[in-house]
Amino acid sequence: MQSATTPRKIVLHSIHGYRPELEVLVAGWMREGVKYVGVVGLDASRIEDAIDDICTGDGADPYFMVTAWHDGDETLADAVFLAEQLSDEFEGPATVVEF
Repeated sequence: MQSATTPRKIVLHSIHGYRPELEVLVAGWMREGVKYVGVVGLDASRIEDAIDDICTGDGADPYFMVTAWHDGDETLADAVFLAEQLSDEFEGPATVVEF
């Protein structure tokens, strides 16, 4: 069950690029019920693909999380703006996580 303090939307600001620690981070988000992760910064496309793979796992019990990546022309502010526009089951503020 999601607590009132658990974010539903995360913008992952990749400062250092893809790292293996991503798997532990995403597993925690899955347990907490995160519904959206937008990735901006270094290796954004690779990180977004890795998040999708982690959520799919072996396919027996996939976790549905909407993901998006933002190319080099988009800023952190652009990614946060997009996340803030999501509504319905994605209602609420976006939380920025530096990675």
